[in-house]
Amino acid sequence: MKKIAILLIMAIGLASCGTSSKVAKEARKTFDGNWTLTNITYPNNTGEFNVTLFNEASASCFKGSTWDFVSNNNRGTYKVSGINCDMDTNYFNWSIDEDSTPAGVYDFMLKPTNENYKSTTGNQGFRLSLKSLSDTNMVWEQTVTLDGAPFTIRMNFSKL
Repeated sequence: MKKIAILLIMAIGLASCGTSSKVAKEARKTFDGNWTLTNITYPNNTGEFNVTLFNEASASCFKGSTWDFVSNNNRGTYKVSGINCDMDTNYFNWSIDEDSTPAGVYDFMLKPTNENYKSTTGNQGFRLSLKSLSDTNMVWEQTVTLDGAPFTIRMNFSKL
């Protein structure tokens, strides 16, 4: 009887570990492809904000930007758009941290790179929270500090 109980506990433990990895793997597959950043909002905050995203450009330049994620090597590119915005292609590596948050919600990292996908910032990157992900829509949030208080930036994407 003890052996059966031990085997049952081990099986449950292995199944729960496998489920987490499977869900993260599915999330990586869903990321794959071309996306457009359709809207940037600041939940729980009112007014106008001059926000620079990813130490790159203003939020207004990122609205309408196109993103390409390649899941088999966790690389990608994005190109901002808009008047007075640098429209060069930007490169990055990305990874999902499947152990960082409750089931179904993941933190992930974007690390800026050069065109050869070599880091341009050493070991630094941008941690974001993947709030929702479907075959057609994706929502990211990044929390930063503004005047000593948390400030949330929400980015909404649509798949092309």
